[in-house]
Amino acid sequence: MAVDLRSYLGHVELPNPVLTASGCGGTGRELAQFFDVTRIGAFVTRSITMAPRAGRPTPRMAETPSGMLSAVGLQGPGVEVFAERELSWLAQRGARTIVSIGGGSVAEYTALARRLADAPGITAVEVNLSCPNVEDRGRVFARDGSAAAEVVASVRAATRYDVPVIAKLAPDVADVVSLARLCVDGGADALSMINTPLGMSVDVDTMRPSLAAGTGGLSGPAIRPLAVRCVWQVHAALPGVPIVGMGGVMTGRDALELVLAGACAVAVGTALFHDPYACQRILRELEELLQARGFDRLADAVGLAHRPAGAGPRNRIELEESSL
Repeated sequence: MAVDLRSYLGHVELPNPVLTASGCGGTGRELAQFFDVTRIGAFVTRSITMAPRAGRPTPRMAETPSGMLSAVGLQGPGVEVFAERELSWLAQRGARTIVSIGGGSVAEYTALARRLADAPGITAVEVNLSCPNVEDRGRVFARDGSAAAEVVASVRAATRYDVPVIAKLAPDVADVVSLARLCVDGGADALSMINTPLGMSVDVDTMRPSLAAGTGGLSGPAIRPLAVRCVWQVHAALPGVPIVGMGGVMTGRDALELVLAGACAVAVGTALFHDPYACQRILRELEELLQARGFDRLADAVGLAHRPAGAGPRNRIELEESSL
């Protein structure tokens, strides 16, 4: 018997829990050469900004042991071109699209949310909080709980009521649970974690930083234990809040680990750079693992590692009541 793989982000139902991670699936056209993008839970776009951005200078990527460093700098065409070309293309194909947005001020996030409010084909909005706040000496929003909550509240107010707002959190903060709680209090319907922690490598041949920007975001298997820890802690504190887990998901086992820690969905990122079929493969592997362990529904595995040995899974009502 097939496993019921449905997942929920707020009131929005996804047919399965596997998403792409922001910035790792191109515009959707690139992955569509290999599989039907409507077959995954949702396609998450690169982070969109109001104006076009050229991004950081090259080199922007560097391989590291069990991971990758990147410093792309939110390169993109701006929201107008995105809506006309990329979003419309995804909508025409029936893809469930989660639009990631990034900005340098609360006003920019708000303007983006307003511009996208009436755009067709948006399943959810993901708020990339790992952006520097130009009004606060470049301090990253995600490292300031009150600033992050203000951004989330402004986006929630400008977004249609039926479109969930997802706050994307990074692990390199003093207290990820407090940050998550502030974002939820600000109106986030769901959380995605983790964004890439900051890292750096030096090329010993050139004797210079491997990235032109010096530092960059670390992704890949090296950060999966960080992701599991963050998902575990936040689910324990906020069990009724949907979490999209990400960070080094290369196999179905990796996905199941995040699900057991408390994620109701998982996003695949770095794996796509060397295996464009990764989302479909990971989904198949995850279903096989759930079947082998006797699960009829994905929902029964979500957060199960928190339960005492022999205890059954909590249902959605229990989770929602325990978070009040």
